Amino acid sequence: MNLLIVEDEPRLRTNLAHDIPWEDHGIEVAGLAASGEEALQMFDRKKPDIMLLDIQMPGMNGLDLARRISAKDRLVKLIVLSGHDNFDYAREAMELGITKYLLKPAGDKEILEAVLQAAEELREQLDRLHHESLLREKWNEHLPYLRESFLANWLQGKYSPQEIETRSRDLMLDIARGKKYAVAIVDMDPPFGEEAESLDTDNSQLQMSLKYICQENVDKGTEWVTIDSYGSTVIVFTADETCGREAFVHHVNASVGKLLGIVGECLKSSASAGISGISDKPADLHKLYEQAREALRKRIVYGNAIAVTYQDRFEPKPIVTFYPDLERELEIAIDTGNSAKCAEALGELWRLIMETSDSVDEADEGLLYFTSLFVRLIHQRGCSVREVAGADLPYLQNLRLFSTKDQVYDCLNRILRNFIEHLEQKRGAAGHRMVLAVLEMIENGMQEELSLHTVSERLFINPSYLSRLFKKETGKSFSTYVLERKMNQAKEALLRGAKVYEAAGSVGYRDVSYFTKVFRKFWGVTPKEMAKQP
Repeated sequence: MNLLIVEDEPRLRTNLAHDIPWEDHGIEVAGLAASGEEALQMFDRKKPDIMLLDIQMPGMNGLDLARRISAKDRLVKLIVLSGHDNFDYAREAMELGITKYLLKPAGDKEILEAVLQAAEELREQLDRLHHESLLREKWNEHLPYLRESFLANWLQGKYSPQEIETRSRDLMLDIARGKKYAVAIVDMDPPFGEEAESLDTDNSQLQMSLKYICQENVDKGTEWVTIDSYGSTVIVFTADETCGREAFVHHVNASVGKLLGIVGECLKSSASAGISGISDKPADLHKLYEQAREALRKRIVYGNAIAVTYQDRFEPKPIVTFYPDLERELEIAIDTGNSAKCAEALGELWRLIMETSDSVDEADEGLLYFTSLFVRLIHQRGCSVREVAGADLPYLQNLRLFSTKDQVYDCLNRILRNFIEHLEQKRGAAGHRMVLAVLEMIENGMQEELSLHTVSERLFINPSYLSRLFKKETGKSFSTYVLERKMNQAKEALLRGAKVYEAAGSVGYRDVSYFTKVFRKFWGVTPKEMAKQP
């Protein structure tokens, strides 16, 4: 600590400087001044921490000097030495913030203690200021994040008008009366086709890059940027009362259009934006956000790389046209495991229902139709929607989670492929048992006129699927297998001595002549000739 001694009496000034062991206590005498004017000049050069002042000095007295010094530096500790026990002096000294008021002749010990006390107070004050400075640095460091958090909650409608005003003031966000507000939501367009084959495609890096691009290309004074719960970048545009409504709308649209262009150039990928209407009420920010979100959803109708402005108009709810013949085609393709036919039938349904939709409401109705159709098809076949859909289950439950039609279509095709594979696996375990049941039916029904259609009806299964499954398991078609079993059994009966009509009846033939014809074609001999063989 540096000490400046101001005393007009030379002897006392020298004694104060040399008789007290300042250095032993970490105090360095920075200078000696004989007048207020000299002390003032010396103060600017020496920058003392503590000043020991005489009150009664020619020219500028000690209190005047204290007043001048306090105006220069409020941290300097001032100790007064006065030869007069004057209440008015003491009161004025206290008003000036003087640390200690000592009366002459004060002892060296008393003066030393006063200086040391002042030094300790100064250290504590400096520590406190340092701490406050660090806090301010921390506050300034975290201010952008605090603003972002506040803005995100504000957009979600979590604050009352009073809370908005208080918090924005604390965070130094200008929401002065008469301001205009608009909200834009900017979102990376999702990949589709081969890039979207897996829902695990990580788009988070692109979204974060999008936020940084927006932050770097907005007006820091009038435009605020944050991230919403969907990972989209939200920009709040503001304008003061001098900006006309039309001019503000033009500015917002132009700014968003420019941003989309920059995103395309920097990220080599497209983005789209939804733009809200205009409001002059801070509490409407949540409503503006919802408008921007609704506008962005029109991407499912119009495609990618667009900026859509919210339109406040009523659109009647459309009714989806059903196509039972196409639905039946899809069912048959699923039951027969025909992937190509499945894709074809789904594609035609999609074209008729979704490709013709020209509003968000129509698209929503179409999405609900496909959700209900898929759930019904899966349940009708005794399967679990959760097992069939797998990772796509949340999306099948709410196809509106997707941003574009292409995403939805890819998802439905993916689920359909999984469905066919799931059925194949399920049939692989049950198929063998089913074929065994058919074989048992054939053995027990030799006296009947068995047909594929008859058997499939009894087993409640599609004839085409049963035919394919039977051939896969036995290596023969149903009709060929039945014919072979009947001809073999008829042969055995004839060789045991049965009459021709008896052999014919045992294998379900009522017309003996027709039986004879079929038997001869199969074995190359007539039933009578077979019966004569040893």
